Order: sequence, then structure tokens, then C-alpha cells
Amino acid sequence: MSETRVTFGQATVDAMRHAMRENDKVVVIGEDITWGGNFGQFRGLVDEFGRDRVIDMPISEAIIMAVSVGAAVTGLRPVASMSFVEFTLGAMDEIVNQAAKFRYMFGGQVSVPIVLRASDGILRSSAGQHSSSLEAIFAHMPGLKVVAPSNPADAKGLLRSAIDDDDPVVYLENKRITSKRGPVPEGDHRVPLGEAAVRRPGRDVTIVTYSSMVLHAEEACAELSAQGVDAGLVDLRSLVPLDLATVLEEVSPTGRAVVAHEAWRFGGFGAELAAQITEELFDELKAPVARVGAASAPIPFSPPLEAAVVPGVADIVAGALSTLRV
Repeated sequence: MSETRVTFGQATVDAMRHAMRENDKVVVIGEDITWGGNFGQFRGLVDEFGRDRVIDMPISEAIIMAVSVGAAVTGLRPVASMSFVEFTLGAMDEIVNQAAKFRYMFGGQVSVPIVLRASDGILRSSAGQHSSSLEAIFAHMPGLKVVAPSNPADAKGLLRSAIDDDDPVVYLENKRITSKRGPVPEGDHRVPLGEAAVRRPGRDVTIVTYSSMVLHAEEACAELSAQGVDAGLVDLRSLVPLDLATVLEEVSPTGRAVVAHEAWRFGGFGAELAAQITEELFDELKAPVARVGAASAPIPFSPPLEAAVVPGVADIVAGALSTLRV
């Protein structure tokens, strides 16, 4: 399949076009999305599909999700834009008590094919209410699937698969990588949910991460290589369902693992991942699993303070080296 270089955001627009052309039940619902969305992730869709399928809503995430749940259980496949991930907190009843539980509560008689798109992570000092990473909250809730792509190709492929899925999928798109360019397969590209990608094998330590931290991890691998440490890298892509088998296959030979994310370290998804790795590979681990995450503080507006709270390349390198000292 031929490829073209586009941004992460453009790749999601392409995925939306393919889905909406294939199935007229796919609709987009959100705030001010007819002009393209905060990051251009819906740009041009209203011109092709009209306002009956690209629908501007009042500034109320609860209403957006309530309408999406009703639309989903009656036959549509809504893609709901939450803009920033913090705004989902105003719609948690609809997400957690309705969308996530309907299939179970109705004995499998209904499905809720919603994709909830939300931008997370830091970007240009957006401060405490526009910089969070809340994937651990969604991953904790049975009934929700959670994906977090790190590059344009996966952004396109995972979004297509999420729209196809009959269960609610939380699709997290990190703000820092929305404008990043990369090769993307042309045509109708899909990446299955629940399949991690091994970005590079390693001999000494394995870094497991997702979303924008994959970019930091790639730099960390290069720095570690310069110090004589051969680090592997696993990009989860999908948190729920989790491809634990691939993680274990990569960690088992090295006996050392670092789990990293931009979200807060305390109670983060990395804690669950570290626990599962330890349970499965206890006799093979040469060191405790290292965890890298943000400090327990609201994300500061001040750039120096933001950098002090949110982890970066140096933190991943330090985490990897800590496992080699044991």
C-alpha cells in the first residue's frame, strides 16, 4: 500500500472521511466542530457530509454524550468530540453509568458504538485545566475501550477500528503530537484494537509506553545506546484491551522494564502495568519494574514548573539506568 506524509490530525480527518463515506450511520457530534475543531481534526468534513452528519452542539459535554448514547443505541455510530480530556469530567455519568454499562445491563441486547475523542497532555503551557492525562480513569471502568496512538499511521488506523467497534471507545489524541508528520498508508487503513507494536527490540531493558511518551522513549533509547545500554521499546497503542502478551515477550528476555506515561505516576496506568508484569514474570525479573510519570500536582502554567512536573527523556533514561544498578 502506498504512503503519504501527513500530520496526526490530518490522518484522523482521512479516517473520518473513509468511515463516513462507507457508512452513512457515522455522525460527528461536538462543540464548534463545523469549522474544524480545536486542532483541525474535523476540518472539511461539513463541506462533504453536511450539517446533518457534522453536528454542532451546545457547550455541554453532558448533553453531547447523552445525545451520543441515545443515537448509538438507536442505530447511529456517533463520534463525539470532547475537545480537551478534562471536559469529559462533566459527562462522566453518561460515559461511565450509561455508555459503559448498557450492553451488560440489557443482557447484550444493545450495543453502544460511540467513539469519544479527547485531546490530552501538555502543550504550550495550557495550565491545569487543559493539560491533564486521564487515561487511567477510563481504563479502570469496565465496558470502555481505550486507545492512545503515538503517530499518524496509528492515529488513522486506530480511529477506523474504533468507529467499527460496537462498544464505546475512548480515543485519546495527545496535543503535542497532533501536528507531527509521518508516513500514513493511503486508502482505508486499520490498526486492530488490542495489538501493541514493538518499535525496537532490546537486550538490556524494555521501555513500555504509549501516546506522546513514545517520542520521548525513542530519544531515550538513543541516549541509552550512547551509554552502551541496548533498550527495547513497546508502544502499547491500546490500553484496553491490553496486549500483555507482547509486553511479556519483550520484557522476559531483558528481565528489566520501565513503564512510562505523561499522566500522574501515583495511581497511573503504569502502576497496573507494572503489577501485571511483576505477577507474570516475577522469577525472571532482574530488578523491580521502574515507573515514570508526572509528579502529584496540577499541571503548572509556568513553563519551568511544567517541565519539573511532567516527565521527559531524562526521566526515562534515569528509570532505565535505575533497573541496571540492581
